[in-house]
Amino acid sequence: MLAHVTSAPGTDVPDIRIPDSLKPSDGRFGSGPSKVRPEQVTALAAVSSTYLGTSHRQAPVRSVVARLRAGLGQLFSIPDGYEVALGNGGTTAFWDVATFCLVERRSQHLAFGEFSSKFAQAVRAAPHLEEPQVIESPAGTHPQSRVAEGIDLYALTHNETSTGVMMEVRRPEGTPLPADGGGLVAVDATSAAGGLRVDPEQFDVYYFAPQKCFASDGGLWAALLSPAAVERVERLAEQGRWAPASLDLHIALENSRLEQTYNTPALATLLLFSEQVEWMLAGGGLEWSAGRCDRSAEILYTWAEQSDFATPFVGKPSERSHVVGTIDFVDAVDAARVAKVLRANGIVDTEPYRKLGRNQLRIAMFPAIEPDDVAALCACINHVVGALAS
Repeated sequence: MLAHVTSAPGTDVPDIRIPDSLKPSDGRFGSGPSKVRPEQVTALAAVSSTYLGTSHRQAPVRSVVARLRAGLGQLFSIPDGYEVALGNGGTTAFWDVATFCLVERRSQHLAFGEFSSKFAQAVRAAPHLEEPQVIESPAGTHPQSRVAEGIDLYALTHNETSTGVMMEVRRPEGTPLPADGGGLVAVDATSAAGGLRVDPEQFDVYYFAPQKCFASDGGLWAALLSPAAVERVERLAEQGRWAPASLDLHIALENSRLEQTYNTPALATLLLFSEQVEWMLAGGGLEWSAGRCDRSAEILYTWAEQSDFATPFVGKPSERSHVVGTIDFVDAVDAARVAKVLRANGIVDTEPYRKLGRNQLRIAMFPAIEPDDVAALCACINHVVGALAS
């Protein structure tokens, strides 16, 4: 059970003590880095003397990479011919990777929040590519992709971490498959992968980082690549398309096939990542881990809908994220103050995304977070709001 944390002298945090009986068993609700399960840390400690501090090109580390790649393939039920690639740098680096190695001439981007806009910004700055087509919608909603002439890559976002909007992953209606002349579908799944269901037949590139649903640290990217995506990567490399070696997807793919990364990865991140994938598989796979997120989301949004001071930020229930929930507060309740009191009681990282600028809390509901803890958090928020009003 969480202990009360006393506020530092001089702060404006009210001294409100949440009863231990209300508190969650674990107070981490951050949208990334996320809660790491203690069992993952125990597994890392158990191999610390034979794994940490060893060469990433030798058997101990390569065996973890092999476990991870195989586990991801199984978790997402990837079809024959799809491959799993790994590289350093996280999703931010992968936007540059895709700019160099996946977009042939022109891409289309759906922009509906801070992170879904960044890939478009990277493409727009690239001198070797044409101006991208960007389809935008207001925060709290998502736009729809549409077939357009000359587009060779459609960039989607499975879950917008900044706003708590999720969208179904599917190829733009009416577009032919890449084998028949259609564009690739590349999906940013950073906060979705492992927590939301996805059909691999609907994408060619599904890329993500491990610090969200996979309960690891950042600094690594993983990408599931269809045969069409692999063909694009290899063809652009053969044509001499230049890319820095650390951002070259062709080099990353070649190294991944050898169960290693091109340059030295964070070994702790790799093992924590692999342990979380295997935990998901042991529980029942993607359907099981997504089901945990479903239960957490039902708890959170039902509480908000029944509250007299809170409401879900995302209007359409079908677009409300099951992994990152955003909850607006009425003007009379200062969400930032509520978050400070929660933090002083050991319940952390419920603050909203800074650039969204709303009076709200943002609450992660990744698979590692217990649904019962989400329910406990809701009870704690009720207690704090009641105490602030008294």
